[in-house]
Amino acid sequence: MDNQEKTKKKFYKKWWFWVIVVILFIAIANSGDKKTNTTTTQQNEQKEQVNQGEQAKQEVEDTTKNVPVEYKSALNKATSYSKTMYMSKQAIYDQLTSSYGEKFSAEAAQYAIDNVKADWNANALAKAKNYQSTMNMSSAAVHDQLISINGEKFTQSEADYAIQHLND
Repeated sequence: MDNQEKTKKKFYKKWWFWVIVVILFIAIANSGDKKTNTTTTQQNEQKEQVNQGEQAKQEVEDTTKNVPVEYKSALNKATSYSKTMYMSKQAIYDQLTSSYGEKFSAEAAQYAIDNVKADWNANALAKAKNYQSTMNMSSAAVHDQLISINGEKFTQSEADYAIQHLND
């Protein structure tokens, strides 16, 4: 038996064992490269997004750098009125310039209106829902209130949108 054991090679000394090891090594190395490439691509995309965000922020800063404080304050008020009270563009402008309201200059108020990020249709709809639920008004009465110069001062199309989507 000693001769048989001597002639019998250990498995790690056989050629097929090393072929399998090499194949496995190549497979592992390739999968690592794919993961590295995917990770690198994702990192590059994230860096690109960060750079774009920084560029956009810089552009905003550049455009607002020379904006007077009064204009920025008017814009902040306009944003607040739009988001919390769902006011129309005209109603916000009037509130900003009113001697009984914010007392901003017409120029500051116009800057605010031109730069406020608002969905006027959504504001009209929010006002319409409020009128309907708290004051039990008909759709026609709500529409009239939305477009009234003594009321909410929304445009005809904004009021029409609100009435069309009132019961959605």
